[in-house]
Amino acid sequence: MDDAEANILASLGRVRLCDLAAADGLPSDGYKMCVSALTQSLAQYSAAVVELPPADGALLRSGLDSARLFFHQRGYGSGEAGGGSGDAREWCKTSGYYADPQMWLEIYDFRPGITPVEPNGVAELPPSGLPDMFSVLGKVSREVLDAISFSLNLRSSTFTELLDNIPLRSQEVSSSVLSACCHSRPSMEGTQQHSVASQDDEQLLMFSDQENQIDKTLLTLVKSDRSGLYIKDLHGRWILVDGDLGPLDIVVYPGLALYRETAGYVNPAVHKTEVGNLQECMFGRCSLVFKLMPRSVARLSGEEMRAAGHGVDAQFQVPILVNDFMQTEHSANQLFPKNNEPSPHVEQEASYNFVMKRKKEGRKTKALPPSKRLRLEAQRVLKERVQDIADKKGIKLRFCSLRDCESHIKSLDHPCENIRTEIGWPPGVPFVHPHDLPNKAKLRFLEAYEPGWTASQQDLEVGSVV
Repeated sequence: MDDAEANILASLGRVRLCDLAAADGLPSDGYKMCVSALTQSLAQYSAAVVELPPADGALLRSGLDSARLFFHQRGYGSGEAGGGSGDAREWCKTSGYYADPQMWLEIYDFRPGITPVEPNGVAELPPSGLPDMFSVLGKVSREVLDAISFSLNLRSSTFTELLDNIPLRSQEVSSSVLSACCHSRPSMEGTQQHSVASQDDEQLLMFSDQENQIDKTLLTLVKSDRSGLYIKDLHGRWILVDGDLGPLDIVVYPGLALYRETAGYVNPAVHKTEVGNLQECMFGRCSLVFKLMPRSVARLSGEEMRAAGHGVDAQFQVPILVNDFMQTEHSANQLFPKNNEPSPHVEQEASYNFVMKRKKEGRKTKALPPSKRLRLEAQRVLKERVQDIADKKGIKLRFCSLRDCESHIKSLDHPCENIRTEIGWPPGVPFVHPHDLPNKAKLRFLEAYEPGWTASQQDLEVGSVV
């Protein structure tokens, strides 16, 4: 691992589960610091590390040992390939063993409420300890979800309506699932084909065919016996997130359902798994993956975000049934535009920087019209001041439309009030992108974040005349 990767690993938010436990009354400083570390890590790296209590950590390590033995003793057959999750309509019914040869992956799904059976009708014997681990990881995921709701200023237990009952009622089947996974087991057919690549180059990493995977979960929790999980960070870099974990640590990352329910304020993790360089390991790479899923009959609407005062884009304002959401294709390219495509704001900023450079060099340039100069300055302040404040507080900026914001800005409980207060947005100025503000509002915006801006511009004009 190089120095850059080591620094990034050290920067991942690490919190203890005991510090995430909410209590009645005012939040303690320790709780607020813990939530801040968690949410900032999710915002920057789309992942965080949670330290479990010793008893829970020992249970998961025992579960990994059991999973290794389960897969090692089980012979792989091509007839079992793809038997678990090929049909999107069956997303909440997967259970038992199945394999995906294209990803060099074998899975055993444990879903409370379903008893898996072998093709001959005999009940399947699962890895041991799955019910206990399901209970532990379910509790961890709900604690993390509550911490996220606190950071977004949502009511406590906001996501309860989306989740299964605790405990499940009679005849109910769990929406969430615990998967024991095994990557690149040598006895799996076809693994000899991908082992050739690393024989000549020990530094060559190999990944499964699906490199841009996004889980349709609320949260995903992962505990592995070997590193190999990569997640894209805020800047589009692939980060190894499980390369420096302690025996009690697990990785947690958000999924598409949480992204949809929070109106885009919590980005889903784009991830991939290394499957090469395991030729000498007879067990492959084993993992326990808990997926906290919403109920199929629930709706993702973003209503709680609007109620808390957050601006909600039009694409999140139409409620969607979870079952329909799960059957809809979602592409990483659709959710996150490529970084190398320059936006109009970037081009405007580049133009402004060029003009200022020419002025500093003493060359004659045509003065920018006042309206264009205001527009470019507002864009600069947004990037240098406002975005910096938002990033430090883990806030994702979602601006209102000018017409809507002008209509509700004078009300006592307008929906963007909380986020305006958090970032110090000037009173009376609509919460829209500064590029779209009227000129007078732009001036108030600039003065709010750079006091004395108007006077400095007047001095600049006098200097240029002299």
